[in-house]
Amino acid sequence: MALTSSSSCLQLVIIVFLLFHQTTEILGCYTSIFSFGDSLADTGNRVYYDADNQCNHLPYGKTFFNQSTGRCSDGRLIIDFIAQALGLSFIPPYLGHHNQDFKQGVNFAVAGATALDSASLEKRGIPVDTNYSLEVQLGWFKQLLPSLCDSPSNCRSMLKNALFFVGIGGNDYNYPLWEGKDTQEIQTLVPEVINDISSTITTLIDEGAVSLLVAGDLPIGCLPSYLTTFESTNLDNYDPSGCLKSLNEFAQFHNHLLQNELNRLRENHPHTTIIYADYYTVAIDLYRFPKQLGFKGTSGALTSCCGGGGIYNYNLSAKCGFGGSTCCDDPSSHVSWDGVHLTEAAYKWVATGILERSFMSCISSKQHTVDHSISLVSSL
Repeated sequence: MALTSSSSCLQLVIIVFLLFHQTTEILGCYTSIFSFGDSLADTGNRVYYDADNQCNHLPYGKTFFNQSTGRCSDGRLIIDFIAQALGLSFIPPYLGHHNQDFKQGVNFAVAGATALDSASLEKRGIPVDTNYSLEVQLGWFKQLLPSLCDSPSNCRSMLKNALFFVGIGGNDYNYPLWEGKDTQEIQTLVPEVINDISSTITTLIDEGAVSLLVAGDLPIGCLPSYLTTFESTNLDNYDPSGCLKSLNEFAQFHNHLLQNELNRLRENHPHTTIIYADYYTVAIDLYRFPKQLGFKGTSGALTSCCGGGGIYNYNLSAKCGFGGSTCCDDPSSHVSWDGVHLTEAAYKWVATGILERSFMSCISSKQHTVDHSISLVSSL
């Protein structure tokens, strides 16, 4: 989105008003969601077995839920906004809810999860803090499926009307980056990560998945955690928004390979809809035009709302949710919540952008009332 004229600025203001003051509801497109991923989508799995995790403590959850729910934000996540837009309930976490009705879907995502299994990463000298990889999550899905449908034909009928969300891979890079490894060193991981994501998608299609939403990486060079870890006195390392160029280029490299692989999968499975959720393109405007989008300028874009101090309000010794950290008065004025994850306001922006870009055919094919925000945004 280029702001090259007063007209484009006006369009941006209109979009902001629509996105933040109205809700989008797309009824009838899907009857359930099955989610696989990491902390960007985890709605409570990690805290089931790791009760002391920072995401299980206030101020996490304060904005929408008024309590911590295991979501690593102050409120709703992208997957929550998508569920609401589809007229579905919030997707329940898989762990600890085995007696729950999963007819509207289930969330297998786990904060800290990787696409590659933990053994593969540890062989490379990369420590991980959870072994609930994409392969494990896929195993949970296979175990659960017989309880949701009583025959192969019934299962295929049910899964035909489900949306499968796959958003993972960031932690495969986060762990080595936080160990101080540079992007060139970990670039060799990317094809392996893409291969594991592709393998999972293929398995889901074989099981009966027809519609899949596959997320790319965010502009990680704009995250306070990385801005702190890789802080540099060399201004050439930063783009005009203050983000680290090398890390954003790395995220784009991952996204490029992922999109190429999704194109290959589409050719091999012509009767399956595989949608690429372009997190990067939607989210980068949060850092380029924070003030125009309702955030607190550059400080609201690049500093954490909740943190333990420092230039970017990110401190490993005083993480959000633990002693020594403080929380800003208005999370909606910040893009970053805790230095690693985004605020509900930022996630809402990304989710609405994905819905507007990816589900117009779904919207237009249904004879339901759809909030005017989607149609108006698409016309700008």
